[in-house]
Amino acid sequence: MLALIQTVVLALDIYWWIIIASAIFSWLHAFNVVNPRNQFVGTIGNMLFRLTEPALRPIRRYMPDLGGIDISPIVLLLILFFIRQFIVNTIAPALLA
Repeated sequence: MLALIQTVVLALDIYWWIIIASAIFSWLHAFNVVNPRNQFVGTIGNMLFRLTEPALRPIRRYMPDLGGIDISPIVLLLILFFIRQFIVNTIAPALLA
């Protein structure tokens, strides 16, 4: 059972970094630091969008319009942090006891 918990925590940690990479990429794209017409850059952007958008879309639906500022990745990171801490501090000790 410990292996399953560690695998879930690892998956949450990987998704955490994917969300951060997506946010950084969106900033680089918005400020024209990267060339979106480059096929490699476009592929990375599309991959990050497809990995994060299904989780960010429901959060954006309930967030108020902040005038071009998107804080939905921060909200999602907080949710992932809560889930990770809940698993590590509540579920894992209960299963290992």
